[in-house]
Amino acid sequence: MPIQQPGTQIKLTNVSLVRYKKNKKRFEIACYKNKVLEWRSGIETDLDNVLQIPNVFINVSKGQTAPAAELAKAFGKDVSVDDIILEILKKGELQVGEKERSAQLERVHNEVLSIVASKLVDPRTKRVYTTGMIDKALDMLSAQAHNTNNTDSKPASGTATPTTTAPAAANDSTATAAQKEKPIWTGVSTSKSAKSQALDAMKALIAHQPIPVARARMKLRITCPTSVLKQGVKAAPKPAGNKKDDDGDEAQQHKPGTVKDKILSFIEQVENQDVVGSEWEVVGFVEPGAFKGLSDFIGGETKGQGRIEVLDMAVTHED
Repeated sequence: MPIQQPGTQIKLTNVSLVRYKKNKKRFEIACYKNKVLEWRSGIETDLDNVLQIPNVFINVSKGQTAPAAELAKAFGKDVSVDDIILEILKKGELQVGEKERSAQLERVHNEVLSIVASKLVDPRTKRVYTTGMIDKALDMLSAQAHNTNNTDSKPASGTATPTTTAPAAANDSTATAAQKEKPIWTGVSTSKSAKSQALDAMKALIAHQPIPVARARMKLRITCPTSVLKQGVKAAPKPAGNKKDDDGDEAQQHKPGTVKDKILSFIEQVENQDVVGSEWEVVGFVEPGAFKGLSDFIGGETKGQGRIEVLDMAVTHED
């Protein structure tokens, strides 16, 4: 006598699962591989190309579909199956296999390396590093971070007498605290975007300098009416406890100056400057960290009359 398969059981193979927990109940939907990420990023818009079958399951691997009563209790009586599927697809956790996870990790890893290599240069030559050199430098930081964590978590053993004096120990603890304040790099993950991880990697590389690196400079064009250039700007607040007011250098440092002087102080290297009609124009190179301050200053001091244009986000020299 043939064995009858239950009507609520559906066999599916070669699928990617999206799992979602609501009201202490777990629900799953069966999707085609790689289509969930495409749908979430907006590349794929047709649900028929995403879902293997438009059903909600309790357990896809066993083919157990979710009873209507449980769906109504978890999502509401008036919510359709299509809306439930959309909610699971949007908020659920994508379950991927080992091979897919490795491929995704490698893809994010390569993207991070590409972004970092395009933004950092050798500060002496202004030339970019290859992705291979950046990869080795990040591996050094990752190994260093893991070694530090292992050292910190290792319990002390024995009763050895400390050989350092109290002041030396205090200096060591200060140095250790300063070291811990630096950004660390532990490796690439698939839970964050490649762009945000690339920013973290650049901060760690610049802080620890496993190889000489610096952010590639931005190339800007700044335009400002000549009538505004000679206007004075407010002096920077004097540091508390400064007793060198009579010193010429200190007086020069806190001298208010003009709008033109202030703009030029942001520019690391001036390529050219000229006056065209009633407008002054300067093209130069600026450190990325100074861009926001320069932009805010021009917008505030010139009351919208000055303009700043980015000609190149990262100026590098290729071999």
